[in-house]
Amino acid sequence: MPKETKPTDPRVLFGLRLAEIRKAKGFSQEGLALESGIARSYLGGVERGQRNIALLNIYRLAEALKVSPATLLEPPGH
Repeated sequence: MPKETKPTDPRVLFGLRLAEIRKAKGFSQEGLALESGIARSYLGGVERGQRNIALLNIYRLAEALKVSPATLLEPPGH
């Protein structure tokens, strides 16, 4: 986790949750990037809590993962 972010930072929590769901669904970062149309390097930054993801990208990821956007906003481990 980057030094400048805290475990309570919403970007970090979102990234942890995204990685959790991605892995549970059997996607690699590359696979999810291809399926969602989002660059793999950007996706990696989101999962590390380094990027402030846009709402449209949350919807793209949710669609690719076949979950609701709200599911991506739940706390990790939920």
